[in-house]
Amino acid sequence: MLRFMARRLVRLTLSLVVVSIITFGLLQLVPGSFSDLADVGSTALGDQASSDDGGLAGRYGDEVPAWEQYATFMRGLATWDMGPTYKYPQTTVEELIGEAFPVSLSLAVPATLLTLLVAIPIGMLAAVKKDKLADYGSIFTLTTIQALPGYLFALVLVLIFSVGFGWLPVRGWNGPEYMIIPVVALAVQPTAMLARYVRSSMLEALRDEYVVAALAKGGTKRVVLVRHVLRNSLIPLVTVVGPIFAALATGTVFVEVLLGIPGLGRLFTLAARTRDMPLLMGTTLFFALVLMVMNLIVDLAYGLLDPRIRHQQRADSRWRRPKRPRMLRGSPVLGNNTDHDGGGGGSPAAGSPDAATSMGARG
Repeated sequence: MLRFMARRLVRLTLSLVVVSIITFGLLQLVPGSFSDLADVGSTALGDQASSDDGGLAGRYGDEVPAWEQYATFMRGLATWDMGPTYKYPQTTVEELIGEAFPVSLSLAVPATLLTLLVAIPIGMLAAVKKDKLADYGSIFTLTTIQALPGYLFALVLVLIFSVGFGWLPVRGWNGPEYMIIPVVALAVQPTAMLARYVRSSMLEALRDEYVVAALAKGGTKRVVLVRHVLRNSLIPLVTVVGPIFAALATGTVFVEVLLGIPGLGRLFTLAARTRDMPLLMGTTLFFALVLMVMNLIVDLAYGLLDPRIRHQQRADSRWRRPKRPRMLRGSPVLGNNTDHDGGGGGSPAAGSPDAATSMGARG
């Protein structure tokens, strides 16, 4: 396990270096000199702009070679001292990230919990009622939700509960009531994705021989469902919940900008709009770090929960990642795993009658 963690940490570090090189290289292609880009930040800041550039010219000035600018930033990153930004010369990049990340985190945690509370019952119902109206209706609804843009749900909620009924504030971040709309809006699409995954996982578990045997021995549907099917089918969920949480903590750009929430997504948008190179580099690398660390935690947790994966991690002497369930090859948050709800030769929903059909008939 220690060797596995050491290899993953080395690979994580190398991945961050690659991301930093690509990001810095793309930023070098942005038209304009350092003076032009710094003026953009000062103009956006307005009367709050300061004549003191906080040492920016010495770090990223026109006379400083690109390789030296990159080396300066990476040295600062290694010590968590990324220096000032173009827009706020008196504030460092790490201070801005430290202020914005807790806001995004306060949205990601309740959104993830809401996703779990809603998605698991829906997925269970669809699996037990396989090939019935409840199953077809849920699959159609969940697929439609995944096909729609995420910010659309925030707009709909604002129009209904803020503009229509006046129950909730439209924009801002000044109390618990400001969290309701963004949390619900962020949870809608992950709920649809996770519900489909729960359905697929439960259908696979329902086809196992031990479930069929338990039903044949006279076990009640509820006991078999809770004691055998649910417990075993929920173990792989850790491989989905982890990336969902990471994406919600770092990928809330549209919702934060739309609702005026001072989180990481809005900070990243501000950096992109003002072409603030230090802030763009810092937020991009922080996004990558959160995603990579969450993937590492997911791999370790899955190995602890499933002995088969743990043995595979111990036997994995090469530089390769432990295998995960097939549907995780796409991005769970973007909904690329749409081929596991039936219709495929390897889908749990396809094939001969199984325990799911028996349970549906009993229900």
